[in-house]
Amino acid sequence: MSKTSFQVAVTDFTFGDLAIEQSVVEAAGGTIVSGQCKTEKDVAKLAAGADAVIVQFAPCRQEAIGGLKKAKVVVRYGIGVDNVDLSFARSKKIPVCNVPDYCWNEVADHTLAMILGLTRGVVANAEVCRQGLWKLGVGLADMRCLADMQVGVVGFGRIGRGVATRLNSFGCAVKVYDPLAPETVIRKAGFASCSLPALLKSSDLVTLHCPSLESTRGMIDRKALAAMKEGALLVNTSRGDLVVTEDLIEALKSKRLAGAALDVTHPEPPPADSPLRSLPNVILHSHVASASAAAVRRLRETASRLAVDGALGRTLVNVVNLGS
Repeated sequence: MSKTSFQVAVTDFTFGDLAIEQSVVEAAGGTIVSGQCKTEKDVAKLAAGADAVIVQFAPCRQEAIGGLKKAKVVVRYGIGVDNVDLSFARSKKIPVCNVPDYCWNEVADHTLAMILGLTRGVVANAEVCRQGLWKLGVGLADMRCLADMQVGVVGFGRIGRGVATRLNSFGCAVKVYDPLAPETVIRKAGFASCSLPALLKSSDLVTLHCPSLESTRGMIDRKALAAMKEGALLVNTSRGDLVVTEDLIEALKSKRLAGAALDVTHPEPPPADSPLRSLPNVILHSHVASASAAAVRRLRETASRLAVDGALGRTLVNVVNLGS
C-alpha cells in the first residue's frame, strides 16, 4: 500500500487545525484535503475525488452527494445528521455514519445547568450582585424548587435518559415522551411514559432531546405552547428547529411561558436584533452544550477512524442510513 493510497475530505471544521485527523488518516496511509465549505457546490468540488468525507455543518444533500465520485462513506462530526440527505446517500450506496457516543454526558450536564439557571434565577441573581446590589434578582415566585416540580423529558435517547436520571436526584417527578422508545424500556429505567399532549399539559418544565426529523421539526409551535401550563419553562439543548421561533418569542413576551433556556436556535445564530438576545426571561447560549476538550478529541478521533474504515472497505459501525 502506498503512502497516499486514499484521500479523506474534511468539508468544514471549527477546530484550530486538523492535527488529530491527520494523525489518524496518515497513520493508515491516507491524506487529507480540507476546506470551509458553505454550499453544496463547495462540498462537491472539494470532495469529488475523495474516498471518504467528513462533514461538520456544511450542507451535504443531493448536489453535494451527487458530486462524490469515489466516496465510500460520509461521516458526520456529531450525533445529529440533519445536514446530510440520508436517503439520497443510500440511493447512491454511500453509508452515512455519525458518532452517537459523543458528548452525551456533557449535554446532559449542560441541560441540568440550564434547568437550574431557570429555576433558581442563577443569571439574574449574579447580575444584581455585579451591579453592586444585594437582593433577589428575580421575583420570589421565580425561585422554584425542582422537588416541587414535574419535568417533561421529550426524547429518551442517551441524552434524554441522562437528563432524566440526573433529575431523579433532585426529587422531581419526571415524565417521558418518546414514540420510538418502548414503554417497557422507559418504565424499566424508572420513569413514567405519556403522550406529548399529556406531558405538555402537566409539566412545569419541558426539556427537548430529539433529533431534527420531518416528524419533529416545529413540534413546539403556537399550539403546543398554548397547551403548556401557564408559567411553564422550556429548555432546548437539542436542535433549534424543533421550536417555531416566532411562536416562542410571542409566548415569552406575553409571559404565557415564564422562561426559556436555549443552547440552540432557528436560525442559528439568531439575528442581532432577535428578542431572544434581549428578553430577560431567556438564557441564550451559542450551541456550546457539547463542549469539553475530552469530548471533542473523542469526536475527532472516532470520525477519522470511521473515515479510514470506509475508505479501506472495512466494516462500518454507526451507519444511520441502512434500509431499502
